[in-house]
Amino acid sequence: MNVNASLSAIDSQGDALLGALLDSLEPHASKPLVLEYAERTIQPGYHVTEIKAGSFVTLDCGGNPDRWQETILQVEDQPSRDGHGYMLAGKFRAILDQVAARIALAAEARLTFEVGTSGEAMRVFDVAAIQPQADRVILRLEARSAICKPRHRAAQQTAGAACCSTLPSNANCC
Repeated sequence: MNVNASLSAIDSQGDALLGALLDSLEPHASKPLVLEYAERTIQPGYHVTEIKAGSFVTLDCGGNPDRWQETILQVEDQPSRDGHGYMLAGKFRAILDQVAARIALAAEARLTFEVGTSGEAMRVFDVAAIQPQADRVILRLEARSAICKPRHRAAQQTAGAACCSTLPSNANCC
């Protein structure tokens, strides 16, 4: 079975939510969880090195305030040292449960992955899709692009809209 389950874990803005991802993985707890990022497949010894829970309050270039909660999973891409295969989806969920027992992780938090090998800089990724297969679950990650939020909102409202066209002419943007 090669079903793209991305709709259940990704909200209308294209952000994966922590609780939805965990719910999507639950029926596949006994399957290996394989991450794909930057046109490569993560190595079987990958390690979740840190989980961060953050609350952000921002002001974009158009003067628009925003706020959200985010859970950041830092993952080191490394080969298996003991010959074992990929981490099971159930173990991945158990790691997050252990963290949630010690720090508050909000189910509705935006989910971000920071991934890299020990010899390279970490890169920031969003969840693009969750693809359960017969023998594993693939978590496809895509690089997070920088965006001008006012321009992005305007483009969503009107195809081909100019940057910040919906803002007053005196707004500082772009």
